[in-house]
Amino acid sequence: MQKNILIVGASSGIGLQTALQLAEEGHRIYGTFNSQECQNKQNISYHHLNILADNPDFGFLPEQLDALIYCPGSISLRPFGRIKPEDFAADYQLQVLGAIKTIQAALPMLKKSDNASIVLFSTVAVQLGLGFHSQVAASKGAIEGLCRSLAAEFAPKIRVNCIAPSLTDTVLAANLLNSAEKKEANAQRHPLKKIGRPEDIANLASFLLTDKSAWMTGQILHLDGGIGSIRT
Repeated sequence: MQKNILIVGASSGIGLQTALQLAEEGHRIYGTFNSQECQNKQNISYHHLNILADNPDFGFLPEQLDALIYCPGSISLRPFGRIKPEDFAADYQLQVLGAIKTIQAALPMLKKSDNASIVLFSTVAVQLGLGFHSQVAASKGAIEGLCRSLAAEFAPKIRVNCIAPSLTDTVLAANLLNSAEKKEANAQRHPLKKIGRPEDIANLASFLLTDKSAWMTGQILHLDGGIGSIRT
């Protein structure tokens, strides 16, 4: 059954890979970009969206939405003492308030679906407590709380789940993976001895956005090469 799916941040990385996979399965994708303009593809229409605007323009959405995934994020790893309060606020604006604006705008359309799904993103750093991760973990911790709260409030009509990855080979992580040595060192930190690929995350996102996960809501799913739960 074809679904109408909104993917905010579908121009690269996990968002793009998820859009491609779902479009290949026959779903209708409404993807957004900000600075990196994209060309429409089969089953994917792209629309400019500045989520940091006071009133982002969601006028391109159809009357009914069946799923929503919010992908924008940032990775800034610095000592806590060097991070200004406004840096924390900027992260919160993008990662938390951006998700809130999107969900509030899409909610009337999602309510028209028989089994709607929302997917958000956290990070393994919220669970582990990693040094130099205070900026990203603060915002993503808020996302995990938002996920569970909305899952309770929207049940049984709309499901809400969250993926918490470890380091994934995307544009966001480019500074951490810009050499073969850095990639290998980060891979060795994980029990599976590799870093994540956009396809790995997109596989789970696609599962959560479709009826295959119809009995799952309010979950924080750790897709992290094992680093969040085991030691080898």
